[in-house]
Amino acid sequence: MFWKENDTQDVQQLPSVHQGDGSIKIRDFFDQQSRLPIRFQVWELAPSVSEGAHTHNNLEELYYFTAGSGVMTLDGSDTPVTAGDAVLAPPGCKHEMRNTGNEPLKVVLVWGTPE
Repeated sequence: MFWKENDTQDVQQLPSVHQGDGSIKIRDFFDQQSRLPIRFQVWELAPSVSEGAHTHNNLEELYYFTAGSGVMTLDGSDTPVTAGDAVLAPPGCKHEMRNTGNEPLKVVLVWGTPE
């Protein structure tokens, strides 16, 4: 058996993610089907929308940007991001992101507990 999902179905609009500005469209893939120790999501941030600053002590997050442009702040340092960029936020790293462009910022987010 296999599963196929699409990023236009079952999209949630979550306001103030980690106390950020605006609402983020989030699509969670294979949440009930996968047995991997990760979560796999696609996020879309409209212009000026942000994910607020936060730290995970036991989670690692991988961000892969597929469209748009923005800024990630990692442990106080601003890092510009655009389509094709990937960012790793290891456990203990304070991080946040903001869409600074005029188009939606789309990102694939994979997160889980490292070994």
